[in-house]
Amino acid sequence: MKKEAYDDFSGDYDRFVNWEERLSTEMPFLLEIIQSAAPEKGRPARVLDAACGTGMHAIALAKINNHVSGADISKEMIRVAKENAHAAQLDVEFKTAGFGKLTETFGSSSSYPFDSIICLGNSLPHLLSPEAILDALTDMAKCLRPCGLILLQNRNFDAVMAEKNRWLGAQSHKEGTHEWLFLRFYDFDPDGLITFNIIRLFRDGIGPWKQNLSTTRLFPLKQDVFIPLLGKAGFHQISCFGQMGSGAFDRMNSGNLVITAVKI
Repeated sequence: MKKEAYDDFSGDYDRFVNWEERLSTEMPFLLEIIQSAAPEKGRPARVLDAACGTGMHAIALAKINNHVSGADISKEMIRVAKENAHAAQLDVEFKTAGFGKLTETFGSSSSYPFDSIICLGNSLPHLLSPEAILDALTDMAKCLRPCGLILLQNRNFDAVMAEKNRWLGAQSHKEGTHEWLFLRFYDFDPDGLITFNIIRLFRDGIGPWKQNLSTTRLFPLKQDVFIPLLGKAGFHQISCFGQMGSGAFDRMNSGNLVITAVKI
């Protein structure tokens, strides 16, 4: 989504994501990867969560004695992330910064250079060309110490583009008498990009549904494009997974493309 659309979505994002389920699934793998990148045994890892959204991964990592920073292009997402960290009574450094601006934004941080960078939630495909993605990856590499590690999680666009299945699973949320429904679907555009649509429906009790549509364009970042870009950005020891730590990547069957790589 455009920055303004993410600003608008920030108030509902933590209703959209089932954080309890997601974190219970992803945190063991995240911790394993991040701890493997810590240069000294027993020293807290210095972690940057790029495109951190409302900060829930960063906060979960901070709870386990990591020095964590978070960045997002949406100032409203960062505002909610700071509120979430305050509610958890944790000190997490959150700053508004988009891809390509991480070195500029965090270069004076006490945690810079970082031991590891995570970029989750299909964030990189919001950059609409290989050149823009390469610039973002190169900036991430600059933020890492030598032999630092990057972990990236995207949709499996090999399967998405082969199957052209427009609809993703619907999600719902309830708080008392308030109810939300989230419907997501793709438009496959003539220029080879994808328009990603989210319809948010809200009602109170049995009242009428109110609706909001957010859209963004995505670059369908396939594995055979992604891997060379990582090499050009200065990464090696590249490993691909189908989910967060749940087996090898399968182009036609994996739901996600999860990549770990080490800075040369």
